[in-house]
Amino acid sequence: MDTPCHFIVEGNPALVYASRDGSPGKVLPTLERFLDKFWQERDVSGESHDTPECLIAQIVVRFGFEICEDDYSNLKVGLKYDPTARYLYFVGDDRTVSVWVTDEAYKQNPELGINACQPWIQSATVGGDH
Repeated sequence: MDTPCHFIVEGNPALVYASRDGSPGKVLPTLERFLDKFWQERDVSGESHDTPECLIAQIVVRFGFEICEDDYSNLKVGLKYDPTARYLYFVGDDRTVSVWVTDEAYKQNPELGINACQPWIQSATVGGDH
């Protein structure tokens, strides 16, 4: 299923882009489990000074396996927002996750990022898509 998305980590300029399987119903369960473990490991180790760098690297590895299967051309890391992204997953330094839905303003000027998106509101539909 083609549902492109970005993963954004506060404090890190890198943007992770996945060109498929990026719907909240697919991403959120995996992302939330992964982040729970990530934060537990950071707390136990006492490490915090390089958290944004570690987190973005581990998101690439984790979602490389989850989303890409055998075709890693579906995943990239860069500094520019892709106009085809439908969802943006923002991981805050306060350990929260927010999901944003792109709209026409984003498609016209993706460099506006989250500022050109609307907050995702979970629906009762199967898969939790907007």
